Amino acid sequence: MNHFRAVLSLLPRRLRSPSWLTVTRTCPSVSSMEPVVVRCSPGEPKLTISFRLDGSSKHMQRELDEPLSKALTRISNGIIKNQGKAKKKKTKNEAEEPESPENSTVKLLLDGSEVSGELPNSEAWQDGAVLQVGDQSFSVSRNPPTFTTAELPVSVLAGFPVCPKLEVEFGNLEDCEFTWFKENFSRPDAGDGPRHDSPWTEVGRSRVYVPSNQDIGHRLKLVCTAKDGGRTGLAKELVSVSTVEAGPGVCTCDNRHQYTMREAEWPTMRVVSYNILADIYAKTELSRTVLYTYCAPYALELDYRQNLIKKELAGYNADIICLQEVDKAVFVDSLVPALDAFGLDGVFRIKEKQHEGLATFYRRSKFNFLSSHDIMLSEVLTSDPIHSELLQKLSLSVSLKEKMLQRSTSLQVSILEDRTKPGRKVCVANTHLFWHPTGGNIRLFQMGVALKHLNHVISEVAPGAPLVFCGDFNSTPSSGVFQLVRETSVPQQHPDWSSSGPSESCNMELLSGFPPLLSACGEPAYTNYVGGFNGCLDYIFIQPGLMKVEQVIPLPSHQEVTTYEALPSVAHPSDHIALVCDLHWVP
Repeated sequence: MNHFRAVLSLLPRRLRSPSWLTVTRTCPSVSSMEPVVVRCSPGEPKLTISFRLDGSSKHMQRELDEPLSKALTRISNGIIKNQGKAKKKKTKNEAEEPESPENSTVKLLLDGSEVSGELPNSEAWQDGAVLQVGDQSFSVSRNPPTFTTAELPVSVLAGFPVCPKLEVEFGNLEDCEFTWFKENFSRPDAGDGPRHDSPWTEVGRSRVYVPSNQDIGHRLKLVCTAKDGGRTGLAKELVSVSTVEAGPGVCTCDNRHQYTMREAEWPTMRVVSYNILADIYAKTELSRTVLYTYCAPYALELDYRQNLIKKELAGYNADIICLQEVDKAVFVDSLVPALDAFGLDGVFRIKEKQHEGLATFYRRSKFNFLSSHDIMLSEVLTSDPIHSELLQKLSLSVSLKEKMLQRSTSLQVSILEDRTKPGRKVCVANTHLFWHPTGGNIRLFQMGVALKHLNHVISEVAPGAPLVFCGDFNSTPSSGVFQLVRETSVPQQHPDWSSSGPSESCNMELLSGFPPLLSACGEPAYTNYVGGFNGCLDYIFIQPGLMKVEQVIPLPSHQEVTTYEALPSVAHPSDHIALVCDLHWVP
């Protein structure tokens, strides 16, 4: 085992996010010889050779086209040098004359025959070859399936899925094997008990584990073995730093999950739109002391909220998920590992000047990702000629134009192809419009740019594709934005044109360029519920001629939302409520 630990310690490792912390140990595969791991990645100019000899780690990089003989000589010289150092040290300690280092014969064998020293390293170091160093033999494992990242989350709650962050090189996560264990006893530092390692009991054999109440107070251990088809690589052992803690009990999503226990069947797709509340906003002093004073401080912590978010999203069994206010680190370290385990791939669009953005996930068994056409709305307004007319009208108000161009609002656009019916595409759009209560005029311009861009993308790359437009539009059903989408135009008399005062009034008629769109989930009383405000701000817009609504998942009851006064709470991770609906392709 010590040999394997040392070998893996020499392989490249990735930096860990502070949101993840795991005690990691390495376990060996069954083998009659100690391994020498050879990593030869396509596109890289060198290969690495790693093994342990006499308690010392050997690790070297060699050119691919270098003759094998030079690599073997380098190994031999290194061994002789180390032997000399060891004997000098012994001589000094024992006051004896130094002895000459012993010669160390180093050979590489394949199928019992010595490999020619003239062969380049790229060809010589084959899987299954044997490296002989004196009287010791090492089995060559070339590009074995290897976990480059394997970590458990810090916070583990009973009733909530534990999704390890995993990345594998030369392997396939779907082929890998996973075994979960729990400690039979509480950790020694948790109270009275024996001061030694506790034995473990197996509790699961899947990539994701949901702890039960019986696991509370116990640490978890995951043994994961990297594989690629029939090839088996090294295993890693992960032990959670913290013990399993009690969950909050009933969450606002639990009753909703009764409607989404199974995936939607083709030709139906399940769509989710959800502002998950970025950590950079939740952890501010303003949030804790003004906006969300009713929320328990621990319930605003990212690790806690991520448990709730992952459980909620996994339970919807969605085919398309559009998220807003996604911290970049949350996307990479939490959402991607979790949703990948449930069959979804994702793309991310950062909001310029911010550390949060938009994320769109899609079920890979149902969709192929074809292309993305993301934009920053203010940027294309001045750079893309298709928006020249809108820019000209905006320029009539210098101060309003300045405000508009300062906004970093983005539009994420993904073209997906139906895998069941190749050639059939859907345009999935995701956005989060300007938030300020007096920003109705800015939101109108933002929506005008977004719709123009979407019209252009569909006509150019996916003619006839239906539009599914998700987001936090920060617009109530009485707003100009909602009227633009539902009625295809906004008249110049609409009050939103003067929302920030007469000096920034920009009265004009704005056309959507689309037929009337439908709010798939209707007009709920609210999708955002905080201490000082509640209202409907989030929508999933569709083209009724190309998509029809098959099912709308009921929102949490008012009693559920207000159990802890408002949102977020210990039972709900965001100040918004997810919209969930089943949409049916229209033939």
